[in-house]
Amino acid sequence: MKYFVTGAAGFIGSTLVDRLLGLGHSVVGFDNFSTGQERFLETANQSAKFRLVPGDILDINAISSALEGCDTVFHLAANADVRNGWMHPQKDLQQNTIGTFNVLEAMRKAGVRRIAFSSTGSVYGEALVTAATPTQEDAAFPVQTSLYGASKLAGEGLISAYAEGGQIDEAYIFRFVSILGERYTHGHVFDFYRQLRENPESLTVLGNGTQKKSYLYVGDCINAILHATGNHLAAKAKHHTSVFNLGTREFVEVNDSIRIICDELGVKPRLQYTGGDRGWIGDNPFIFLSAERMRGSGWSPSLSIEEGVRTTVRWLQNNQWVYEARTGQ
Repeated sequence: MKYFVTGAAGFIGSTLVDRLLGLGHSVVGFDNFSTGQERFLETANQSAKFRLVPGDILDINAISSALEGCDTVFHLAANADVRNGWMHPQKDLQQNTIGTFNVLEAMRKAGVRRIAFSSTGSVYGEALVTAATPTQEDAAFPVQTSLYGASKLAGEGLISAYAEGGQIDEAYIFRFVSILGERYTHGHVFDFYRQLRENPESLTVLGNGTQKKSYLYVGDCINAILHATGNHLAAKAKHHTSVFNLGTREFVEVNDSIRIICDELGVKPRLQYTGGDRGWIGDNPFIFLSAERMRGSGWSPSLSIEEGVRTTVRWLQNNQWVYEARTGQ
């Protein structure tokens, strides 16, 4: 197989690239390096089966040229800056919705008929969720709470329309919880560790610390994506589109995550809360997805949330260059 991966230099994208190459496939990586890191592709660049194409998903001609000869698209490129969405409201529309349209149009013209799309649990907005009833894939969509979630939901709609319109044979939509692990460069563990390495005696926490979140280890995320696409689960779907939540059967409070991080680092900082039941506009105070549909197909995660947090902290300790790299972007 020859795969096309957008966002190939990113956290999840580069991990997927390495896995695909390890399985013997050919891969074309596409990235504009707005947040991706060239160092994440060091191993991939040593393979004769990998070709890196610098480019932006807003450039449909660049996508079309790079996509030639590929069989399947893994569309991971996106703007994931949920917190600061209202500082640059067009970015979510452009990078997440119009960019997805460009990828679909390039696929249609090239005759590529399989796509896997990295969506988000944020599309559920303020869904009713409890420990007993985590959000399922067929939940009705409530009011959207972030431009990021809204733009991803629009991308999902475009993909299903292309599939229903006979342009795609297999479409996979993966709604992630927050992903952790090696090459992680964005999110609460990244932010908390940055604060603690600068001042291990104090930690500022957005909100009141009781927000409930779910996380998934990046290796388990990649396993799920390859399991679904490798078994062609969408080929038998009613509209050739399959939607899968990806997460574990647990969640933690932000305070629990802080405890794990501090224990791993051996520090006991003074916690300062900004207050309120959410960290920022668009932050959902309770994220917990049912991944039973994926589990029913034979996949299950290997790491708990705590193990994922600890693995992430250890990687950050050994790769502090990512903080300087992100500052320069």
